[in-house]
Amino acid sequence: MSQQGTEQQVDGEFIVDTENCEERERTHRERGTARPITVVGNPVLHRECKDVTEFGDDLARLVDDMFASQRAAEGVGLAANQIGVDLKVFVYDCMDDEGVRHVGVVCNPVLDELPAESRVLDDSNEGCLSVPAAYAELPRPDVAVVRGQDAEGKPVAVRGTGYFARCLQHETDHLYGRLYIDRLSKRDRKDVLRQMAEGTPRYETVPND
Repeated sequence: MSQQGTEQQVDGEFIVDTENCEERERTHRERGTARPITVVGNPVLHRECKDVTEFGDDLARLVDDMFASQRAAEGVGLAANQIGVDLKVFVYDCMDDEGVRHVGVVCNPVLDELPAESRVLDDSNEGCLSVPAAYAELPRPDVAVVRGQDAEGKPVAVRGTGYFARCLQHETDHLYGRLYIDRLSKRDRKDVLRQMAEGTPRYETVPND
């Protein structure tokens, strides 16, 4: 999703992803290598990714590369298929509406179905690193809970509100083959693709042949 060291600790049901953010993100990023971003039209973005079943060195290296790629593209969230890898894993480095920074990784994410009375729709602008230089309003619930596993295979649950909730929903969508523009009306989708065609990505992308 695009923006307008110490391990995470679990506090009750939800992981605490707000501590040592700078150190944890920097450690991943400095070990990793930034990769170019795949853009809309690339087949890997338009199908459900494979489950993560191996939680070892290869996954750890992928997570490091994802943090490096996310920082290079100035994003707040990145799914593995956005760098061409067909696995259900995303990373995030995202502020919530209160200005609190959240940093983490989720493998095999599944969003909770939250009761309607516990959420309201937020129709803020949304962008995507895989749809560069384009934005559109998209209503999404202002609260999200995603459950999955961390990079070591341990169960995790992450709760987000506001902009961070949007990020969690956006990245989970990616891993099931859905971009945010797939949730737009035909007219709004056409406008976003026009913006993308007329814009210039600020980061390296993979051209679609």
